[in-house]
Amino acid sequence: MRDVQAPTPARLESAPTVPDVQTPTTLIERLANNKKSTTSCEQRKMAHIELQNIVKRYGDVTAVKDFNLEIEDKEFVVFLGPSGCGKTTTLRLIAGLEHPEEGEILIDGQRVNHLAPADRDIAFVFQFYALYPHLTVYDNIAFPLKAVRVEKSEVDIRVRKVAAILQIAEMLDRKPSVLSGGEMQRVALGRAMVRQPKVYLLDEPMANLDAKLRVDTRAELKRLQHEIGATTIFVTHDQVEAMSLADRIAVMHQGVLQQIGTPHEIYNQPKSLFVAGFMGMPTMNLLDAGLGSHEGQPALHISDTDIWLPLSPQQQARFTTDTERDKLIFGIRPEHITAMREPGERSLAAEVHLIEPLGSVNILDLRLGTDAATQEPILLRVRTHPTFPATIGEKVWFDFDENQTHLFDWETEQALGR
Repeated sequence: MRDVQAPTPARLESAPTVPDVQTPTTLIERLANNKKSTTSCEQRKMAHIELQNIVKRYGDVTAVKDFNLEIEDKEFVVFLGPSGCGKTTTLRLIAGLEHPEEGEILIDGQRVNHLAPADRDIAFVFQFYALYPHLTVYDNIAFPLKAVRVEKSEVDIRVRKVAAILQIAEMLDRKPSVLSGGEMQRVALGRAMVRQPKVYLLDEPMANLDAKLRVDTRAELKRLQHEIGATTIFVTHDQVEAMSLADRIAVMHQGVLQQIGTPHEIYNQPKSLFVAGFMGMPTMNLLDAGLGSHEGQPALHISDTDIWLPLSPQQQARFTTDTERDKLIFGIRPEHITAMREPGERSLAAEVHLIEPLGSVNILDLRLGTDAATQEPILLRVRTHPTFPATIGEKVWFDFDENQTHLFDWETEQALGR
C-alpha cells in the first residue's frame, strides 16, 4: 500500500507566544458608536481577505511557498494540515505577527503588509492562551471592551453570555494561575468572542479541551460565527474539526496549498495523493497499479495481486498519452467497498487479515497479496456493519463502487480527472 506521508520538516509553527493583539483606533470608534447593541451580520460588513503569491522563509527553510487564496466576507475557512505544514505561519502573516518576504496581503482591498497587528482590526486566539496573569477571568474576557470604554452594563452582559456558552461562568472571579489548560483556552476564546472585529483568527483554540467539551464548543463556535457573520480563519490538524466547521478547507503540506474547496470537495474529489491520504478515518486505500488488458478489455491491474479491474469508457478517458501506464495509484475509501459472505457477479475474493471493531462499524483488513519488494502484505481496508460475521483467516468477497474510485499519477502525485 502506498505511503503518502512525507517526512515532517522541522516545526515551523512554534513561534513564541506574543501579547494579545491590541485594539485599533478604527475599532474604538466603531464599538463606541455601537456599544449598546450587538451588530447583526446584515448591518456589518466583515473582511474580504486576499493572499497573493505569499512566500515566508526562516533562513534556508521556506515555510510558505507561493501561497494564493481569496477569502470572502463572512466565510469560515479552515487551514488544515499536519504539524510543520505552515498553517499557523500563514495565520500569523495575516495577523501581522510575521512578515512575508514576497507577496501581498489585502484586507478589504487594502494592502496591509506594512500595518502593525493593532491596525488590522483582527482578533487572534493563540494556541498557548496569552492571558493576563494578574487579571481575573472576568477581566481577561472584558479587557478588549474596557479598552474601548464600552458601557459597564454592556460589558457585563457580553462577558456573562460568552462565559455561559463556554461553561466558565463559575470561574469568572478566578485568576489564570488556578485554571487548567482547557479552562485557560476557553478564556482566551471568550476574550475574542466578546469583540466585533473584522476578522477572527483562531490557532487551534480547542486543542486543550476534553472530547465532550470540544464537541460542544465546536457547535457553539459554528452557531456564533453564523449568527454574527464573522470572517473566520481557523487552524487545526484535526480533520473532524475542519469538516464540521468550515465553509471551505485549505489543505496545506510542506508550505504548499494542496487544495482549497468545500468539505465535500476535499473529501470526495481530492486533487493530490497527499489530500487523498490525509483525509478520512480510516484513510483512503492507495494501491500501486498499472494499465493493461484483461480478457480482451482495458483493465487496471493492482500490482503484485491477481486483481484486475475493468475500466469503463469514462474511466479510460482519464488517461492521456503522457500518462505512465504502469505507474499509477489506485484509490478507494473503505466505505465505498462492499464486503460479502458469498461471491457475487463482480465480486473479488480475499482473506481476512485483521478485524478492528469500532462500535458503530467494523474495519476489516483484507489481504490481497504480498509486495514483491518488501514482502509485506498488501491490505485493503473495508468498512462493514458491526454485525457482519467474519473471522481472521477466512475468505470473504468484496466489490468496489466504481463511481467512487480515484486514480493518481505515480510521478506527479496529482489526480487524473474523474
